[in-house]
Amino acid sequence: MRPAVPHFRILLVDDEPVIRELVQAMLEEDGIEVRCVPDGAQAMKEARRQAPHLVLLDIVLPGLDGFAVCRLLRADPVLREVPIFMLTAKVRQADRESARKAGASGYIEKPFKAQELQKLVGDLRKARR
Repeated sequence: MRPAVPHFRILLVDDEPVIRELVQAMLEEDGIEVRCVPDGAQAMKEARRQAPHLVLLDIVLPGLDGFAVCRLLRADPVLREVPIFMLTAKVRQADRESARKAGASGYIEKPFKAQELQKLVGDLRKARR
């Protein structure tokens, strides 16, 4: 008998409902809890309510943009170690550099490959064991 895979919780922050639905459906098939919010302010509330194991964060959001959310998460003593991957259509090198400076752990460009995202999540999930 294989040991149970530990519970894994993702916070997905994206203002596009289609992206939220697609990513949530794809990852929940793998037994992962995905909580979705459409903006930066709700992202901060949700992350503080129950710390995620991974944040997937768009850059272009209403109100607080992804860079600001990333900086706020990194400044929070409870959340500062949570991996944050930007999931965005912003492909310029300057955007990648801004994400790195804000504290992002990585960068996934839209349109993304489902297998790429599933591998990332699987690797982070295994690392928690």
